[in-house]
Amino acid sequence: MDKSKLHLYNGRVAEATLHFPRDFRWGTATASHQVEGDNTNNDWWIWEQTPGRIRNGDSAGLACNWWAQAEADFDRAAAMGQNALRLSIEWSRVEPEPGQWDEAALDRYRQMLRELRRRKIEPMVTLHHFTNPIWLLERGGWASPETVTLFERYVRKAVTALNEFTDLWCTINEPVVYALLGYVDGRFPPGKHNLGLALDVLTNLVQAHAAAYHAIHEIQSGARVGFAHNVRLFDPARPGFPLDRMAAGLQDRLFNASFLEALLTGQLWFPLGRSRRIPQAAGTLDYIGLDYYTRDLVAFDLRQSRHLFGRNFATPGAETGDGGYGEVYPEGLFRCIKRLVPTRLPIYITENGLPDADDSRRPRFLLTHLRQVWRALNFNWPIMGYYHWTLVDNFEWAEGWSLRFGLFELDPATQVRRLRPSGQLYAEICRTGTLSSDMAARYAPEIKDVLFPG
Repeated sequence: MDKSKLHLYNGRVAEATLHFPRDFRWGTATASHQVEGDNTNNDWWIWEQTPGRIRNGDSAGLACNWWAQAEADFDRAAAMGQNALRLSIEWSRVEPEPGQWDEAALDRYRQMLRELRRRKIEPMVTLHHFTNPIWLLERGGWASPETVTLFERYVRKAVTALNEFTDLWCTINEPVVYALLGYVDGRFPPGKHNLGLALDVLTNLVQAHAAAYHAIHEIQSGARVGFAHNVRLFDPARPGFPLDRMAAGLQDRLFNASFLEALLTGQLWFPLGRSRRIPQAAGTLDYIGLDYYTRDLVAFDLRQSRHLFGRNFATPGAETGDGGYGEVYPEGLFRCIKRLVPTRLPIYITENGLPDADDSRRPRFLLTHLRQVWRALNFNWPIMGYYHWTLVDNFEWAEGWSLRFGLFELDPATQVRRLRPSGQLYAEICRTGTLSSDMAARYAPEIKDVLFPG
């Protein structure tokens, strides 16, 4: 693989081009509730009706109107040169009441996947992305062991219906994020503040992934099954201070290590010595999906018992996303990839993005993070693709419409889209499979000499 070319003129670097593998997947990632619109039968719809839950009183509403016309955005992705797209299906649409299946909804998902294939875009299908049917909430949700069996039943129905058009499955999106935001921080439904309950939820999610993995392979022997793992770096604020290192280590153990290790070894280890044996989960990964956004500095703080005695903050003076959304730290993507390499599993970067409404930072974000992906590929690490979060501005959970991650700007009221400069840049990257000094000069000249010194 010819990974780089340097064109020299009078001894100086005039142009540099970094090449990615020819079969590399270039895509974007989405989630059903955030883009489909009119999802009124899940727990997030109820959550949005309660004042104070969502920033500015927003609701998903019509979202990006994908349920009616996703194909228009598929056309936009294809025109940009994307050959992959990650999307989720909505459990509450497929099974609106316990044991009752909506065949029309499954037909609509079949149509979406068929249309992606027709545009030569490979779908990655996520089976659970934060939302649950209302009826499941009423039966205890993920705190109930029964949900493991109910999830497996839903997975079997969905995979049987859709496997003609995809063999790339993501069982659960960011299970640790789901458990912590819903059961410790209370910012997601069901709004609990109980670490012990969150550990029960994580146990059930491990069991659910394992059940789904085995069910999918039973239905589709050639399936590739993984999960989307949000890896957030926790660096001690004072590396020489043992208590900062301890707090950062505890947070890392819970957030980054526990769930993944359970799927590799069958042992679910929690901080402070708690563990649970789940043998059926061992070896239930065909790939790892890596979601990477940011890192935290962690200082020991006795007042933060719910956060394992760590107070988290960004590096003072560091660039952040809109709304203080985390430190922009491109090298962290390389560090996360390196951390996953010992698993010897293929790695898909299933989410990576920045909330940036005026698009002043996203071109730089794309170039610097993809430079780290290229760097990792030079070690022959098995990185299969990159899915930017996201294609079109969408409903960003508790932050409502206040955070804009899209390569396309969206006016939710009119559904009018406008391609941002970062979208133009990403299209050039996707079409050519390269990063170049020329791209940097045109889209982020302030970092050209950093990315391409010469």
